[in-house]
Amino acid sequence: MDGGQIAALIAAGAFLMLVLVLAVPILRLRHTVDATTRMINDINEQTTPLLGDVNTTVKNVNTALEQVQTSLDGVNLQLAKVDTMTSHAQNVTANVANLATVVSAAAANPLVKVAAFGYGVRRAASARRHAETEREVRDTIKQQRRAARRGNR
Repeated sequence: MDGGQIAALIAAGAFLMLVLVLAVPILRLRHTVDATTRMINDINEQTTPLLGDVNTTVKNVNTALEQVQTSLDGVNLQLAKVDTMTSHAQNVTANVANLATVVSAAAANPLVKVAAFGYGVRRAASARRHAETEREVRDTIKQQRRAARRGNR
């Protein structure tokens, strides 16, 4: 055997050692890959019913949302009716307020006139009494002066 063959034998032995050293981790890696594959299969088996339940839940939520939308449409329709009634009530209130103003003005104007007339009559009666009293006083004073002049003569 020459030196090249010995070197080849040593290289082959080293390569065999390398393969043996790497075979153990590769075999362990195969077990890890098998365990991972089993775990993925188990997850798939457990996930499939969950996804079915999720689909059912989503369908139920969509149905509930449709019912809520229908309810909201009904509420909006009722609110529109309430808005109409409120505007009518506002118009009625405004009309009642205007009517009250008109009635108040119609009733107040004659009442003011009657009150003013009553005040005028009282004032005139008072002035007339005062004038009569004044006339009586003047007449009395004139008679006293006349009597005093007659008595001095």
